[in-house]
This record gives sequence, C-alpha cells and structure tokens, in this order.
Amino acid sequence: MKITTILFDLDGTLLPMDNEEFTREYFKLLRRRFVPLGYDSKALVDGVWAGTYAMVKNDGSCTNEKAFWNKFAEKMGIGILKHKPLFDAFYLEEFNEARKVCGFNENTVRIVRSLKNSGYRIALATNPIFPAAATESRIRWAGFEPSDFELYTTYENIGYCKPNTEYYKEILHRLNVSAEECVMVGNDVGEDMVAETVGINVFLLTDNLINKEKKDISVFHRGGFDDLAIYLNI
Repeated sequence: MKITTILFDLDGTLLPMDNEEFTREYFKLLRRRFVPLGYDSKALVDGVWAGTYAMVKNDGSCTNEKAFWNKFAEKMGIGILKHKPLFDAFYLEEFNEARKVCGFNENTVRIVRSLKNSGYRIALATNPIFPAAATESRIRWAGFEPSDFELYTTYENIGYCKPNTEYYKEILHRLNVSAEECVMVGNDVGEDMVAETVGINVFLLTDNLINKEKKDISVFHRGGFDDLAIYLNI
C-alpha cells in the first residue's frame, strides 16, 4: 500500500537533544521556580516522576493531564492544585530556557517541508507527557510551527503514552488512516519502533539513538534524515 502519512517523534528526532541533559535542565528550572514557594526540592522531582509514571501507565480512561495531576497531588498534597496555573505559566515562560541544551538541524526542517510539498500528511507522535505549551515550544525550537503538523499529541488531548500500542492505534484512528499507509520515524527503539507491532512501517533515526534494551537494530530501516529521504523517494 502507498505511504501517505509520516509520524515523527520530536525529542531526539526532529529536535536534537541528549535526553539526560535535557531532563537535568528541566528539573533545574522547575526547582528554581517552585522551591521558593515552599516545596521541597526532592519531593517536587519525585512527584513529577510519579505523575509521569502514572501517564505512562494510563489506560485511556482519562487524559494524561488528569492522570498526572491526580498522582502529583497525591504525592505533594492536594494544595498543589491551587498552583496549577503557576505550572501552566512555567511552561509558557521559564521552560523555554531549556532550549539552550537542545540542538537544531536545518536539514531536518528541509526534509520535512519537502515531504509536505510532496503530498505526505505529517503528524507529530511525541510522547504526550507535557502540556501543549511545552510541546508547542519544543516544536518551535526544532524550526517548525505547530500548524505544520496535522496532529500533535499533548497531555491534554490523549490518554495513552508510548510504548503502549494503544497510543499508536489512537493516532491512526484520529488521522483516519490505515497502519500500512504510515511510517513512524523516531530515535527510540523501545518507544518508537513498537509502532511496527500494530502494522505501522518504521524508520529508526540513528542520530541521538536510544536503545536501552540493546535490541538488534539491523531489522529496521534506519539512518539519518538523508537516508529517510532516500527511503521515501523524495
């Protein structure tokens, strides 16, 4: 079947980054903003991780936003909910300072725009553990606009996370495409290549490769963005 739709991961794929370095910077900014309000530094970080785990385990019965805040409030105390607007503001403001630890690949922008110009539908299958504001910022750091993507997942608009295959099924449903029409492009073997199990074609981006389980990557179409362009005949 002809490929019509390309799904892209964001962090480490369209947006070059070292995940560990980014995470360190993110938590540094979060602590700088909220520790002065009286929150314990370690408890804050532990609470965010607990909320993130709740999103990863979410079964679609609620949005990831609700799953996160339910667990975060359980860990931090119900009073944290009064500061949710401050967290929303953080992602619009201070969060953008994390851009300095991310890269930029001009070739990536060129190839994605060539795909769009060639008639491919383009969607962003980024793990939806951040609010829309943070996702839209990271889209812009990578050289795009949110409007460049037919769909992008955020913690407000979906109730699954990678590597849950239901996440990919939900994307297929929303785009109204068959799995065989799609290619998932990502740098994380465990989170992105799992799309293959629901019938989606996959391409492993080996720049910023993440392969925690040391899987054999020779079974995947793989390479850099120039190799992706060859794979898709653009």
